[in-house]
Amino acid sequence: MAMITFGSGTAGDPWVLKTPPGSSEYQAWRDEAKGELVVQVGSTRLAYQLRCIEDLHAMLKTRGDWVTLGNADEGKPVQDGTVEAWARDPGNPPGGYYGTRKGYRGRFGNYVPPVLELLGLAEVEHNPRNNRMRAL
Repeated sequence: MAMITFGSGTAGDPWVLKTPPGSSEYQAWRDEAKGELVVQVGSTRLAYQLRCIEDLHAMLKTRGDWVTLGNADEGKPVQDGTVEAWARDPGNPPGGYYGTRKGYRGRFGNYVPPVLELLGLAEVEHNPRNNRMRAL
């Protein structure tokens, strides 16, 4: 079940989503002109390469099973094999971080999976911790 309350995914009408544990609400939208998926959490704005949606879906399909989300700020260590680790790996399609704003490139595993869930591309668990996702 997508954790959305409203929105069409534009800057003027963003998706209002909740993090996988359901503990925090945030807004997200596509900025097609900049090629970014923008995430607004309170006064903090993060942005990821828009291609992350298709790339993450492709990675999940390749793995074919549940993948732990992981979640960490930029510069913090991440657990191998998680969505967060993949989003920073030099072997991923863009060759490293999907985040476009230095200092705010982490937390991919917290904010991008609910977008894929909303778009019907993935199933995401909503437990208090250690959530996973898989491709649909």
